[in-house]
Amino acid sequence: MTIRVLTGLTIVSGILAIAGHYTEPPWIIYVFKPLTTILILVIALLSGADAPPAYRIAILVGLVFSLAGDVLLMLPSDQFMLGLVSFLIAQICYIIAFTSNRGFSFGWASLIPVVIYGAIVYALLAPHLGKMRLPVIAYMIVILVMAWQAWERWSALDERGALLAFIGAALFVLSDTFLALNRFRGEFAASRALSLSTYYAAQWLITSSLF
Repeated sequence: MTIRVLTGLTIVSGILAIAGHYTEPPWIIYVFKPLTTILILVIALLSGADAPPAYRIAILVGLVFSLAGDVLLMLPSDQFMLGLVSFLIAQICYIIAFTSNRGFSFGWASLIPVVIYGAIVYALLAPHLGKMRLPVIAYMIVILVMAWQAWERWSALDERGALLAFIGAALFVLSDTFLALNRFRGEFAASRALSLSTYYAAQWLITSSLF
């Protein structure tokens, strides 16, 4: 029951966080954007007692660094680089989680579509990256490896939790794609709604893999 209540609060908070980007006053963003991730972190803390310790700890640490990234990216001053580093560490934590019980897996069936997607996104971003080219490439590689390993884990385990984690990983990639396109190719009205809705869904699904 507690998890259901927290999930409901997460949905409401996430909707308010998204609405804050389209309405006034700005404090709505400052309150509900981090609060949504905090609620997901609380869900993770209250669940997963039966999950492997290494997996659970890696997910928790990933959520903490995601929260730090949320705060950095919403500040009035441009802290994009620090936010990028925070989320890169979060992705590394998720890679550690997805490889914690099986090791690093290599499968062409999952790698090829991931590489193709990454190549398409990079081609769209490349002319606009400037000095951010190397940091963006590094982050893209890490998040794509995260999604790849989530896919490999699901393929091997064929469990509901592994499937939820993989869907969450895929949505995380999609969320950051919207964010990158908005930042480097030009702002578009739906970017915040698309990036945040997929981001919060991704984090919740990855957390749900602990249940």
